[in-house]
Amino acid sequence: MTSMLLPAPPDTLGLLALQLGVLVAVRYLLVSTAFAWWAARRRPQLYRPADPARRARLARQIRREIGWSLLSAFLYAGPAAVALAAFLNGGTRIYTDLADRPIWWLPVSVALYLLAHDTWFYWTHRAMHRWPVLFRTAHAVHHESRPPTAFAAMAFHPFEALSAAWLYPAMVFLVPIHAGALVLVLVIATIMAVTNHMGHEMFPRSWVHGRFGRHVITASHHELHHRRYDANFGLYFRWWDRWCGTDAGLSDCV
Repeated sequence: MTSMLLPAPPDTLGLLALQLGVLVAVRYLLVSTAFAWWAARRRPQLYRPADPARRARLARQIRREIGWSLLSAFLYAGPAAVALAAFLNGGTRIYTDLADRPIWWLPVSVALYLLAHDTWFYWTHRAMHRWPVLFRTAHAVHHESRPPTAFAAMAFHPFEALSAAWLYPAMVFLVPIHAGALVLVLVIATIMAVTNHMGHEMFPRSWVHGRFGRHVITASHHELHHRRYDANFGLYFRWWDRWCGTDAGLSDCV
């Protein structure tokens, strides 16, 4: 009988991880390219500076961001393959029949997954900035992009990629979630990671400076982190930054 800790034979698990790695890589390329194109249409100088030297540097930066991100995609695929194989064998808390749980659990489960990710990200991200050895060893890779582009969303050192790759796969063994709700969580995570780095604010100014922006992190908030380094560590919500005194507000240049 297949073990719960190793829910598929190693050869099958390896193939599944490879397939998921390709899927995550393609998803990253499609979403990043789409939002980079959209941002470039609105602010052409972002991705095609007039100065040839700056344009060449930006092209090198984007190639570097894509390279690190593709590596991260395949690292993320390992824990995801374990979780998917377990799901196919009935070994996770993922369910597909809406009748298995109350309808109200759908939004609650999405919120729990996002809050857990936001909490883990805030504290690990803050630690990587506060502990010089962690910054030099791992997180500096992400901050090589100055400023970042939409392609920097997954541009992480392998250590940083692995520090987050396990969270959602582990949660599916602990917190029940409908398969469709889990897909929604992954869509939200992907879109926010990309749009917060693309160098242009996608939300209306009234949203960013209104109730929505007081709680939800957008490009205006995260761009300031890439300039200051010492604040705005959150991923989805501004709550941890506000509670811990690390919220520096919004950038005025996005």
